[in-house]
Amino acid sequence: METVPTPAQAAAHFAARLSFETDCSDVHAALESGEPGFVLIDTRNVEAWEQGHVRGAIHMPKPDMPARIPAEFPEGTQFVVYCWGPGCNGATRAGLIISELGYAVKEMIGGFEYWAREGLPVDREAHDQASGITLTIDATRVPDPLTAVASTSGERIACDC
Repeated sequence: METVPTPAQAAAHFAARLSFETDCSDVHAALESGEPGFVLIDTRNVEAWEQGHVRGAIHMPKPDMPARIPAEFPEGTQFVVYCWGPGCNGATRAGLIISELGYAVKEMIGGFEYWAREGLPVDREAHDQASGITLTIDATRVPDPLTAVASTSGERIACDC
């Protein structure tokens, strides 16, 4: 076995991770509180955004960030970014871009995949070709029992982690 970190090294490691990462449950709780104190950004392409996105997020693909963020958000704005899921580093790349622009940023671990799997609010875009109108449709799904605690009625229960 490799050298085991000291308790102080382990504490520093985990404290650092918590300063750079948040999870779906914590983001949802912050959004529900009405005063989130951050801007939630979906970093995926437009097709992914239209398929489904976190309710309350704004869409901003990584290539747009260097121009849009300084133009749209004042200094001191804090961000949370997400991409597809744990197998994707798009949110990590977005976090790098945003931090290099001089803003505070955290990554939502689990990304959109775990947000949706936990049964949290998801919206989907639908375009009516005839009228040119875009509609937002509730696409929230039942919590996946492998990723979220659910009541006997199928509603999501906060894990309180």
